[in-house]
Amino acid sequence: MYRLSASILALSGLLAACSQATPPAATTSQLLSLSGTLDAHDPTLFKAGSNYYVFSTGLIQTEADPGGIRVRTASTLNGEWKVTGAVPVPAWVKAGNYHNNNLWAPNVVKNGDTYYLYYAVSEFGKNHSAIGLATSTTPGDPASWQDQGPILTSNTTDNFNAIDPQVFNDNGQWYISYGSFWSGLKMQKLDGMKTPNGPQVALADRPGVQYNPLEGPAVMKHGDYYYLFMSWDFCCSGRLTTYKTVVGRATSVTGPYVDQNGKTLTTGGGKVLLTGEGSLAGAGGEDVYSENGNDYLIYHSYDSNQNYLPTMSIRKLAWVNDWPAF
Repeated sequence: MYRLSASILALSGLLAACSQATPPAATTSQLLSLSGTLDAHDPTLFKAGSNYYVFSTGLIQTEADPGGIRVRTASTLNGEWKVTGAVPVPAWVKAGNYHNNNLWAPNVVKNGDTYYLYYAVSEFGKNHSAIGLATSTTPGDPASWQDQGPILTSNTTDNFNAIDPQVFNDNGQWYISYGSFWSGLKMQKLDGMKTPNGPQVALADRPGVQYNPLEGPAVMKHGDYYYLFMSWDFCCSGRLTTYKTVVGRATSVTGPYVDQNGKTLTTGGGKVLLTGEGSLAGAGGEDVYSENGNDYLIYHSYDSNQNYLPTMSIRKLAWVNDWPAF
């Protein structure tokens, strides 16, 4: 009797221990179910106070609404996402003969009490481009952003394209990554939050591929590695969109970044993560966001259920063998 009772107690203890054990880590990413106004191109995600914000490439509607950077907010990552306005196009963009009335591919970071909004302007299909900066201490108010002018430019005599900025802090040193087509993706140190300085480091390239179609660098750190996410191929073509989200990793923020087979991203390497799914064509224009030990990828696709409107998605990343798992 005693031995039977002891056995029952031991089994009960084992079951209790098992029920309290840490569940196994997820092996695939989780696509969040979003609600609200989700039409966004090149979204960037950040949190200020108790609210989340997504800033995205402006959508030209009318002369009275010329675009700028579209601002939306929600109290949770799932939404409900609501558009609250737009950061306006500054005068220097209009005077610079960039031939567009909207701002592209924003990225927002915080340093101290100040938020820094980096964005691109360009002639479509040309590298007559610039990366601009605006600052605010109340980022949710579109009218509060103060223009700081361009911080990096490229012209037709250059071999790079100054668009798609992303700013990353590594142990107190800020870096800016940027680039699209031409000679690929680049990185430089960023001094004073507004001055690219030092050598222009090559991050990724696709030699031998016509037009060298890659863009939108986004750097994050997870564990012992730095990860470079980017977009391959072509956006903005509805159901014919070939946009892909691709990643590589490195042990240093400046690289060299390699794919899962050890091929460097500067020689065409890259691990393809997303190519679109279901009604969503393509997947690119991505950014990364982390909080409370969780990592998220935000990106856009083109939704066939909405006449291929650019539509944002957010995924909670899973990690397997130090690679994001999809």
